[in-house]
Amino acid sequence: MSNQVEEFNAYRAKMNDAILEDNNKIIKRIFNLDTNAFAAGKLDKKTKELLGLVASTVLRCDDCVKYHLEASHKEGISKEEVVEALSIATLVGGTIVIPHLRRAYEYWDAVEKNAK
Repeated sequence: MSNQVEEFNAYRAKMNDAILEDNNKIIKRIFNLDTNAFAAGKLDKKTKELLGLVASTVLRCDDCVKYHLEASHKEGISKEEVVEALSIATLVGGTIVIPHLRRAYEYWDAVEKNAK
């Protein structure tokens, strides 16, 4: 049986390395900006991860949703908090995000299982 969390992280790392190897200044700055945007500031990291999760769900970016679910788990965010954030995303995004909601639930379960 495959481990979707490990597969996602391995692919993401491999492709990020390939992208950054080209040493494109604009891409490197965007990656850096993304990293710095989610660092603690006036908003703590937990809040920023939940904001990222909601935005990613509304924008229907499954890879982004996976990333923010895993980061949320690492920050100690509970399933109940994640579900509440996903409920806001579904309200804002409408029924078109329901397939992404399903995949988010599936991935959260995989992240929790992988952490054990």
